[in-house]
Amino acid sequence: MRRRCGGASMANKRIGLSKKTRFEVFKRDGFTCQYCGAHPPEAILECDHIHPVAEGGKNDQDNLITACFTCNRGKGAVSLDAVPQSLADKAALVAETEAQLRGYSEIMEAKRDRIEEDMWRVAEIIDPGSSNSGMSRDWTASIRRFNEKLGLYVCLEAADIARAKFPRGGAKTFRYFCGICWNKVRNE
Repeated sequence: MRRRCGGASMANKRIGLSKKTRFEVFKRDGFTCQYCGAHPPEAILECDHIHPVAEGGKNDQDNLITACFTCNRGKGAVSLDAVPQSLADKAALVAETEAQLRGYSEIMEAKRDRIEEDMWRVAEIIDPGSSNSGMSRDWTASIRRFNEKLGLYVCLEAADIARAKFPRGGAKTFRYFCGICWNKVRNE
């Protein structure tokens, strides 16, 4: 005959967790309650049994999860319908997120390079040699904005028209280019 102890049979008696085991579970779970997201110092963390000890759950790390005091006491000896992500699943998710961020970063960098290249194509028509000798930030910012609003080919055409009017390039060509572009923006 088995003796009962607090609702659990003696065969399912709770065995205390070592400090090392608790720390490893907390570390694995990022010192965050896996139910509500609470973390120290606002919350006191505990190790919760996914499969309750009262139902035969063991102290294996795969059966332990970080829970705040409130969530752990609220859950009690109730089994979870869905087991939280394993450490391997979390690592795979982080790796996938990192891969997506790298891909996004590469795309954004390529876009930035294309925008810069397009700007210099227009700038070279307005003021030949400007890609080597430099051009004021105000001018390059204006060209970028016009390229964005009107598109590269409309801006290249406007630059060609301005250069035909003022063949030496420079400030007069740039101002004429801006006038053409503003007229096109207003007429859209």
